[in-house]
Parts: sequence; structure tokens; C-alpha cells
Amino acid sequence: MRYGRFFAALAVCLAVAAFEVIGGLRAQSIGLIADAVHAATDGIAVLVMLAAMIISARPANRRKTFGYGRIEVLGAVFNGALLLFVTAVVAAASVHRLIFPLHPEGGVMAVVSAIALGGNLAGALLLLQGVRRSINARSAFLNVAGDALGSIAVLVAGLLVIATHHAWLDPAFSLLVCVLVVVAVWHMIREAADVLLEAVPRGVDIGEVERAIRSTSGVDSLHELHVWAIGGGANALSAHVLIDAETGTTGALHALRRTLRERFDVTHVTLQVERERCEGP
Repeated sequence: MRYGRFFAALAVCLAVAAFEVIGGLRAQSIGLIADAVHAATDGIAVLVMLAAMIISARPANRRKTFGYGRIEVLGAVFNGALLLFVTAVVAAASVHRLIFPLHPEGGVMAVVSAIALGGNLAGALLLLQGVRRSINARSAFLNVAGDALGSIAVLVAGLLVIATHHAWLDPAFSLLVCVLVVVAVWHMIREAADVLLEAVPRGVDIGEVERAIRSTSGVDSLHELHVWAIGGGANALSAHVLIDAETGTTGALHALRRTLRERFDVTHVTLQVERERCEGP
């Protein structure tokens, strides 16, 4: 099944969340509860990713001529906003626990977080496929990978609680988990914003693209060069290209399209061919 590993990752995330909630209540640990909430949002992230992948696979039509690729970007923004909201709630609860401490059971924290860590690593491996092609898949992967770091933090906190009997360690490490989540969400939302603002895709050097076009046989110059990500892993380019009067247009266009596809993974190319430079801004 095409989406089988993603459904498996969803099941793992929900199982980890349920296990950590039970363990967190048993251990009276805000750190485990924070990690459980993060794991639950991981499940939502994977669910949104699946829905976005299924919808974005629909073909283009007369109204949506580029297709539904940017549904994945919207899914990533939704995941990021949800994670920030949940993280704010958990951070507030952690601060409250710092002010009014409650001694957790370090042994239960350590055991539960160690098992949860194994589940998070398994979920991250299941989501690894597709990370390079989809921003939404990357957002779900980052959620689960961040949760694995959170489980490590709670594991360390549990061991320190056993060794020192300091109750403040539990909410302090919970706040550390919140910081890890915010850092991951910031990178995810910034990448989504770049797509929505039609910025040059990550990994594409606009200077290299320009040099590749100018070095193509028959091309005198170019202007109005734009490169952007459509979504769903597809990149687009448009440019005005000045072709030498003695060069055949068809041959130059074929060479340009082949270069752009093979070197820069640009699948949608729109070139306005000119024999003399047009007037423009």
C-alpha cells in the first residue's frame, strides 16, 4: 500500500501519546505529559500530511492549473500553528509546576520515556521516505524527531530526579522540550512561508541557473528570471530569453528545458523567446 508506512507511523504516534499520558499521571510528571501532548500532535501532523498527500495527488484542472501541490504547504502551516499553541499551554503548566512543585517518580519517568523514545525513533524511520519531496512530510518528520529529543530530555530528567530528588528538574526539562519544539516549528513555518511568497526554492542557486541559461548555445542574454516552488516537490521557472538571430529557436528551447530539468529539477518551464530585448521594468 502506498501510504501504509504513514498509517503505521500514525498508529505509533497515538500509541506513544497514550502510553505517556498513563505514565505521566502515574509518575505525576509534567515532563511526560508535555511529551505525550507533543506525541498526540505528531499524530495529528501525520494525519494532516496523509490528507494533504492524497489531495495534492489530484490532477490539475481548468481552475487549478498547477494542481493541488500547495495543499501540503497549508498542511505544514496548520501543523506548525497547532504545535505552537500546544507548546504554549504546556509551557504555562510547566511554569506553574515550578512555582508549586510536586515531586515526580523519577523511575517511572525514566522507564516510560525510554520506551517512548523507541516508539518515536520507529515513527521517524517510517516517515523518512518522502522527506525530500514534500514540505508537509518534512514537517511531520520534524515533529516526530523533535518528540524523540523530548523523550531523551524526559529520560535524563527522570534519572536526575532519582539521583538528586529535586522536583524542579521535571518542569525545567519540560520547558526544554518546549524550546526544542519551537525551534523545529520556526524552521518549518519559515520554509512554508518561502513557498507561499514564491521565493527561490531551497537548494536552487539562482546565480547558477542564470549562468546555465546564458551558457546555452544560441542564448545572447536573459531577463525577468523567476524561479519558485509550486508545492509537492515541483519547481517552476519563467524568463525572457534573447535568442541569437542565426540560431534555431526550437533547438535552443529543447536544450534549455533539458538543462533546467536535469540540473535544477525544474519541471514547469515558461520561456518567452525574443529576437530583441523587450521593454519592461
